[in-house]
Amino acid sequence: MTRKLTGAAFVSLDGVMQAPGGPTEDPTGGFDESGWVFRMDDDGINDTLGALFGAPYDLLLGRRTYDIFAAYWPYVEGENAFMGESLTQAGKYVLTSSDAPLEWENSHRLSAIDKVPALKQSDGPDLLIQGSSTLYPQLLDAGLLDRLVLMTFPIVLGKGKRLLDGAMSAGRLKLVDHRVTGKGTVITTYEPDGTIPPMPANAPEPSTSEREMARRARVEAGTW
Repeated sequence: MTRKLTGAAFVSLDGVMQAPGGPTEDPTGGFDESGWVFRMDDDGINDTLGALFGAPYDLLLGRRTYDIFAAYWPYVEGENAFMGESLTQAGKYVLTSSDAPLEWENSHRLSAIDKVPALKQSDGPDLLIQGSSTLYPQLLDAGLLDRLVLMTFPIVLGKGKRLLDGAMSAGRLKLVDHRVTGKGTVITTYEPDGTIPPMPANAPEPSTSEREMARRARVEAGTW
């Protein structure tokens, strides 16, 4: 049976997903809003997180997210220690071209996206992506992502790493679940749904007015 691959991401209204978890998580690119999810203080997302992590799972991670997690979760104490234990016990498949050691227990190296199909066909629980912004365009383009859960917070961050960088091919997603928390976080679940449909036969004909034709000429000339 194929292991399903789900991406679950915290994003802002402008699509930024960088460093949601803590103030020192990822300042690269001059990002200075790290820890923004906890600053939004929305317990309404807990049911979604509980469902994601309540069933057996393995993780698929980019190298930087792996480094962030490996430096934090094995050392957590107190009420969140159970989460650290859960992440430590889970298999962690890290997409990286580096040969630097993966020292966190149950970690495994994947050299490229083209290794993911074999991973999905292997024995084990379903796979979950956390963080790892660089993986989403590649996985979507390769048709390897089965489900995408977005927790979109009512915040604009302005700059930072984005979930989708415009590098993937065009495609359509279908909405399979959605809800809104009391604090306005929109939680949507999508599944890939093939290519974008062609223009329908009853679509309005484009204008051929003299002004429209002049506008198109400016577009083509790069002066619009």
